[in-house]
Amino acid sequence: MKKHTSLWIILGIIAVIVVWAVSANNKMITKQENVNDKWGNVQSDYQRRKDLVEQAINVVKGAGNYEQGTLEAVIKARNNAPQLDANDLSEENIAKFQAAYDKMAQEMTRAINVTVERYPELTATKNYQEFQAQIEGCENRINISRKEFNESVREYNTMIRRFPNSIIAGMFGHEKKGYFQASEGAEEAPSTEALL
Repeated sequence: MKKHTSLWIILGIIAVIVVWAVSANNKMITKQENVNDKWGNVQSDYQRRKDLVEQAINVVKGAGNYEQGTLEAVIKARNNAPQLDANDLSEENIAKFQAAYDKMAQEMTRAINVTVERYPELTATKNYQEFQAQIEGCENRINISRKEFNESVREYNTMIRRFPNSIIAGMFGHEKKGYFQASEGAEEAPSTEALL
């Protein structure tokens, strides 16, 4: 009789461990899907910025005698903007993604600034004013999406790194995700001379 009781106790412990492992893995999957969802929002907002580059190109072209080299740099930056799979969200890949989009934004800003310097009357046009409002809104959405993405990554990374979840995470291949970091030089205040 003692053997049967011991066997039932062992089977009960194994069942509890299996149920706990499955439950922990399911929670990790839920957190990972939240990260993927937030990453989709980030990509959508960056795509919107990329689409606004088309408007920037049209604003520059519409100004008349635009600087061809500047326009080509904007088009090249737009075409080189990468896509990043949600399963490949390492810190290195996120940094490359962000650097490419930062470069595109810098080229777009430079092109617009060059055009506005040459054609100050452009700032009074309805198209330019609408474009400026859209760019501002887009940048705000990107900032919010990156913040929400980082929050979801923090929750996911914390969960998979805590013991005993780390054992289950290792068994089922849950890997740490990367964060968005500040762009290089972001700690420096922008020069107001560039705005004048």
